[in-house]
Amino acid sequence: MSLAENFEKIQQQIRAACDRRERGPDSITLLAVTKSQPPEVVRAAAECGQILFGENKVQEAKAKIPLSPGRLRWHFIGHLQSNKCRDAVELFEMIQSVDSLSLAQEISSRAGQAAKTMPILLEVNVAGEASKFGYPPEKLLAELETINQLPRIEIHGLMAVPPWSDDPEGSRPHFRRLCELKTQCEQKLGAPLPHLSMGMSGDFEVAIEEGATLVRIGSALFGPRPTAGLRPSAD
Repeated sequence: MSLAENFEKIQQQIRAACDRRERGPDSITLLAVTKSQPPEVVRAAAECGQILFGENKVQEAKAKIPLSPGRLRWHFIGHLQSNKCRDAVELFEMIQSVDSLSLAQEISSRAGQAAKTMPILLEVNVAGEASKFGYPPEKLLAELETINQLPRIEIHGLMAVPPWSDDPEGSRPHFRRLCELKTQCEQKLGAPLPHLSMGMSGDFEVAIEEGATLVRIGSALFGPRPTAGLRPSAD
């Protein structure tokens, strides 16, 4: 199928998942994951009506964003190294993958230098996988208030990548756990957190059923990632 057909199919799936939970489809934001996709593919997605895009690598984003339509919005969704925080703060309107107090402190410092406040999501390692980044839930709750007090940080919610499964239902308990953790964070902060970023190409309908507000979709929209093309230096 074409990109336009994929885009419409995903919109239909989002609407169907929302209907199953009596949610309005406008409660879901589709984030198009453009890792390894060239600027012309970004432009084609924008022509379909897609506005929000996500990048995993700062160096790739530095090369790609200036060649993409200026009206687009960009989130950083990959593992962020401290030495890339300055560029990330300049390039992105949100950093979804904050996984430590030290990283949050560096982002706050760089945001202060840029005279801006940085919206963030806190990444949670919901299954305790050794191979993945993200806060252990208990540590997140312990450090949450300290992060919230940083002067140039705004916590907007939580993000997670559950263990891979070929069955979308395998992700459901992890999505449910993240939703429960968001409620705990809201109680601790005494304020609502608007976003749950969870669900990807294989399981985003289940994520929506469990409370996602942001779904991060790459291959279901663009097809398999290209093996050549834009190849920046390592992040």
